[in-house]
Amino acid sequence: MLGVDLLIAESELGGYRNEIVALITVLVALALAKTVDRTLVTRGRRLSTAMSGGELSAVTDTRLRLVRRLVFASIIVLGVALALSQFDAVRRTATGVLASSAVLGLVIGFAARQTLANIVAGILLAVTQPIRIGDLVTFEGATGTVEDIRLTYTYIRADDGSRIVVPNERLAQTTIENHTIVDPRVHVEVSLWIPPEADAARALAVLREDPQLDARIADVDKDGVRLVAATWAESPAQRAPVAAGIRASALERLRGAGSILKVNS
Repeated sequence: MLGVDLLIAESELGGYRNEIVALITVLVALALAKTVDRTLVTRGRRLSTAMSGGELSAVTDTRLRLVRRLVFASIIVLGVALALSQFDAVRRTATGVLASSAVLGLVIGFAARQTLANIVAGILLAVTQPIRIGDLVTFEGATGTVEDIRLTYTYIRADDGSRIVVPNERLAQTTIENHTIVDPRVHVEVSLWIPPEADAARALAVLREDPQLDARIADVDKDGVRLVAATWAESPAQRAPVAAGIRASALERLRGAGSILKVNS
């Protein structure tokens, strides 16, 4: 009886052989993709430590992220293709599709044109690197820090914490102002308004007592005189704290000198 039961169980499992093989194939592909991804991350960190003794540079980080995603997606796609090949119906359909590959290629190419264009643009951005992870950029009037460059979209974190998601094709076709591609430091300016009757020259002298500040008169109108106090922040992440520090110290200095201010960021 035991032998008969084993034969029955084996027969029942045999009826689901293709499904089981397909599931195992997908699971193996997923595990392999994650293993390769972790290996690339570990290898990148080791190379960075050996060469610079620190974290990955913006250039290396940007390219490594692209390579990881391309490899991960390729392994998953290959695994799914192998899993589907276990089914006769799929193989027959694939054979028919290949017979009319020219027409199918036109249809798929037209339907996925935008996605493919974004992927190609993402690869070009990672290779040519007009922007990198961590750069402070201005795109179509919006300023923020590049948080991630993916295969199809780039994520920019604005000053208020919101995320600006931009298709890579638009980034590749539009002028981008990169504030930190040459120098990682960021120029920070703060506007300070004083009444029209205030002594602007004296206010400038007071602000310039701080050797790290560059102060100048930026504008004059009937409502007052706009002074600009500027300095450099070491990184985009320090812009807000540096600007807040300039406002606080300038307000204290000018009030101490008897000037009346209103601060406008």
